[in-house]
Amino acid sequence: MQLEPNLPLRRIVNYNLPTLGIGFMFFLVTLYLMKFATDVLLIAPAAMGLIFGLSRIWDAITDPVVGYLSDRTNTAMGRRRPWMLACIPFVCGTFYMMWNPPASLGPSSSIAWMAVAVLAFYTAMTAFTVPHVSLGAELTVNYHERNRVFGVRHMAYYIGAMIALIAMYMLIGADEPRAVAFDISLLVGAVTALLLVWMFFTTSERPEYQGRGETNVFTAFGDVMKNSHARLLLLVFFIENIGAATIGILTPYIAQYIVGTPELTVVYILSYLVPSVGSVPFWLPISRRIGKKNLWLFSLMVTGVGFGSMYFVGEGDVWLYASLAFVCGLGAGSGALVAPSIQADIIDFDEYQSGKRKEGAYFAAWNFVHKSATGITLMLTGFVLGLSGFVPNEPQSELTKFAIIALYTLFPLVCYILGAIILNRFSMTEASHRQIREALDRGERASP
Repeated sequence: MQLEPNLPLRRIVNYNLPTLGIGFMFFLVTLYLMKFATDVLLIAPAAMGLIFGLSRIWDAITDPVVGYLSDRTNTAMGRRRPWMLACIPFVCGTFYMMWNPPASLGPSSSIAWMAVAVLAFYTAMTAFTVPHVSLGAELTVNYHERNRVFGVRHMAYYIGAMIALIAMYMLIGADEPRAVAFDISLLVGAVTALLLVWMFFTTSERPEYQGRGETNVFTAFGDVMKNSHARLLLLVFFIENIGAATIGILTPYIAQYIVGTPELTVVYILSYLVPSVGSVPFWLPISRRIGKKNLWLFSLMVTGVGFGSMYFVGEGDVWLYASLAFVCGLGAGSGALVAPSIQADIIDFDEYQSGKRKEGAYFAAWNFVHKSATGITLMLTGFVLGLSGFVPNEPQSELTKFAIIALYTLFPLVCYILGAIILNRFSMTEASHRQIREALDRGERASP
C-alpha cells in the first residue's frame, strides 16, 4: 500500500485554529461561570446546579442527533464544514449571552435567561465539536499522521484554556466584573468567529466520503456498539474520564483546604496545562517508536500514579503539589495525543465492516461518554462532600479533608489503573490497521 503523504503543517494549523477560541470558552464556562452567576449575578447555586444538570441530559439528545445528521449531510461545501459555518452566530452569541444578562432582570428572569443561554451554548458547541473532530479523523488515513492532527488540536485547545485562566484572574480581581465580562465575551466571540470563517475557507473535505453516512440512525449507533474495538475503547474512555473529571472539579478545594494556598490555584492548574501542551512534539516520535496503544498505557499509568501520589500532599506543600501536577500534565499530554487518533483508526475498521463512513456517529458516542462521566463525577463529588460534613470557606474536619484528598487522588488512581488493564486488551496495531487500509483501497469489504 502506498502511504498517504504527510499533511502540510499549514493545513493542520488552519483546521485547528478555531479550537483556540472553543477551548477558551469551554474552560472559562467550566471553571468560572458558576461562581460568576452566584456571586455577581446573584443567582441561587441550586438553580445553577439544576441548569448544568439539565444541560447534561439535553446532551444525550443533541450529541447523537448531530453526529448522525453530519454523517448524512451532503452539500457542495462538504458534510462537516456547513455545520461549523452555521454554528458561528450561535456559539459566539450564546457565549456573550451567558456573561451579559441585562442588569434589570429580576431573580426569576435571570434564572430563565441563564437556562436558555447555557442550554443553547452547549447545543451550539455540540454542533461545532462533533463535526470538527469528525473532520479531523477524515483529513488523513495515515496511521501516524493522525497523531499530528489531534496533537495540534490538543495544543490549541489548552492554549485557549490557559488564556482563559488570565480572563478568570481578571474577572476575580475586577471592581466592575460585569464590564470586564462584557469586554471579554465580545472580544473572544469576535475572534472565534473569525477563526471559524478562516478554517471554513482554508480546510477542504475528502470528496470520496460524501454521501457515505448511514441512512438509518439506529443502524449507525448499533454499528458503533457492534464494533468490538469501539466497545472496549468507550469503556476505557468512560473510566478515564470519571477519574479525570474528579481532578478538574476538586483542584480549587485541594488548593484551599488541603495545601492552604487558594491564591495559587491558577499556578497549580498551569503546572498541569503547560507540560500537557508543551510535551506534544516530544510524544509524536515516541508514539511512532513504541506504538499508540503503548503510549496511551504509559499515559494512564503515569497520570494515575501522579495523582495517587498527591495523597501525601499536605498543608504548605506547594512545590510537591506543583511538581506532581507537572508530572500528571506530561502523562495527560501523551494520552490526549493518541486517544482520538486511535478512535479514527477504528472508524476505518467500521468502514471495512459496513462500507459506510460514520465519523459523526463515533465521535458523538465518545462526546456523550465524556459528558456522562463528568456528570456522574459531579454528582458523586457533591454526595461525598455532603456526607463528610463539608462547610464552605471554613476550616474542614479531618473526615472532610480525607474525603477531598481520597476523591482527588485514590479514586483517579483506581480509575486510571482499571482503564489501563482494559486497554491492554486492545488488539488493533499499526500492522493490522495497514491490512484494513489495503483492503479498503482495493475496494474490499469484510465477509458478512
